[in-house]
Amino acid sequence: MARLLILAYGNPMRSDDGLAWHAADELEGKYQPSEVEILRVHQLAPELAENVSRSEAVIFVDAAMADGASGHPGEVGDTEIGLPQGTPRFSHQLSPAAVMALASQLYGVSPRAFAVTLTGDCFDHGEGLSPVVAAAIPVLVARIEERVQFLLSSKPFTASFPADSAKP
Repeated sequence: MARLLILAYGNPMRSDDGLAWHAADELEGKYQPSEVEILRVHQLAPELAENVSRSEAVIFVDAAMADGASGHPGEVGDTEIGLPQGTPRFSHQLSPAAVMALASQLYGVSPRAFAVTLTGDCFDHGEGLSPVVAAAIPVLVARIEERVQFLLSSKPFTASFPADSAKP
């Protein structure tokens, strides 16, 4: 059982939607398997609750969509995920909060969870990243590494992280 689970999700055949897989590639081999497990998936699904149940903390890594008011392409975000209020609605694709709620309901565990995102620019078919996202991958990876180091140094995982968001 790894203490920390990194779930990198998105579609690597849809340009920037696959940025989490690129970040996972950069992180691979940097940590002991007993400390950090990295999974690459196309979407969050109910069966991931079992993986979550075996970890002390989870970092979800994904592409975010630009919404005009905030989340400009190339911007890195980092937020803690709380359990949703009420009963989560399940479909073939879940949110990070729904995966966490399912782990809580099925396994009685509530590990700390965080979403580290990078706002994408292009979600068209293709394997390459847009220039702005490719340039921001090192910032995303550095933010994930900061989060990992903070969580691994926390005993237990209860301390507060200094910042809730980061911008390149």
